[in-house]
Amino acid sequence: MTKLKVAVVYGGRSGEHEVSLRSAESIINNLDPARYEVTRYLVSQQGQWSSAPILPAPGTNPNIDVVFPITHGTFGEDGTMQGLFELADLPYVGPGVLGSAVAMDKELAKRVLRDAGVPVVDFLVQRRGELDPDAIIAKLGLPAFVKPANLGSSVGISKAKTREQLIESLEIAARYDTKIIIERSITGREFECSVLGNEQLQASFPCEILPEREFYDYEAKYILDTTRIELPANLDANQTATIRQLAIDAVRALDCQGMSRVDFLLETATGQFYVNEVNTLPGFTSISMYPKMWEHSGIGYAELLDRLIQLAMDRHARRKATQFHR
Repeated sequence: MTKLKVAVVYGGRSGEHEVSLRSAESIINNLDPARYEVTRYLVSQQGQWSSAPILPAPGTNPNIDVVFPITHGTFGEDGTMQGLFELADLPYVGPGVLGSAVAMDKELAKRVLRDAGVPVVDFLVQRRGELDPDAIIAKLGLPAFVKPANLGSSVGISKAKTREQLIESLEIAARYDTKIIIERSITGREFECSVLGNEQLQASFPCEILPEREFYDYEAKYILDTTRIELPANLDANQTATIRQLAIDAVRALDCQGMSRVDFLLETATGQFYVNEVNTLPGFTSISMYPKMWEHSGIGYAELLDRLIQLAMDRHARRKATQFHR
C-alpha cells in the first residue's frame, strides 16, 4: 500500500509555540507508520521554517499529500497558515480560512454566535491606547475577565476584581493584541466538548474542568498538575444533550470543518450554558482534552488522526469540484 505523505506543521510565532511542539510530537508518535510517511515542518518563534517551506503554488509541493497543521494561536490557527495551504492547493486538517479567522477573533466569533442564537456571555471591546476601565465597570461590573481578542491557551487572560486589577489586566492583555475583549464574570462551572466532521458534525461526550486556581489559565493547563478533569461530565441527560447540540450549533455557525473544541460556562444561578469560545486547532498533547473526549466517546487517538486526515482529503476533493472561473 502506498503511504500517504503527511506534512506535520508545528511551532509558529504565537505564545503557544511550546504547546504546539508537544502536540506535534504526540501526533507524530500516533500516526500509523504503515499508512503514513511523515515529514516535519517546524516553524520557529521568529517565523523561520527549519526545512524548505511549503510553497504557495499548486504542484510545487510534490512530497505532500495532506497537511496536518498543529500551529496553535496567531499566525497558525487564525487563517493565515490555512491561506497558505489553499494557495498551494493542498488538503489540510482543520477548519478553513474563514472559520479559522472568525473563531480566532473572540469579538467576531461572539457576534456570529449571538446572531445564530447561540448563547454567549455579555462582553465589550476596547482598543490598545483607548482603554477605559470606568466604562467597563459601568456596563459589566466587577469581577470581569480581560482577554486579548486573538490568542489561545489562556495567554494574557486575567480576572479583575477591583478597578486597580482591571487597569493592570487591560495593560497585560494589550501586550498581546491591539483589541481587548472584556466579559462579564460567570459564577459556575467550566466544560468542554469536542466536535468532529465536515458537513455532518458529531459531538463527543463533554468533560468538566475543575481547576484548583481561580480559572483554567495557562499554568493550570500546561505547567501545574493540579487541574482535575471529570470525564464524562457530571450532567444529567438533558444537560448533556444540550451541551452537545450547542457545540455543533457553534461550530456550524462559525463555518468550521474537521475538528473543533468548544468551551462552555454553566452559570449556577440561571442554569444557562454559554459558549465561551471555539478552538479550531485544539491541543493534542498527552493531557489534551480533545482526543481524550473522543477516546471516551469510542474513537481512539490513532483512529481519530485517521478520521481527521480523511476529512481533510474529502473536503479538498469537494472543493476541487468547485468551478472558480467562467
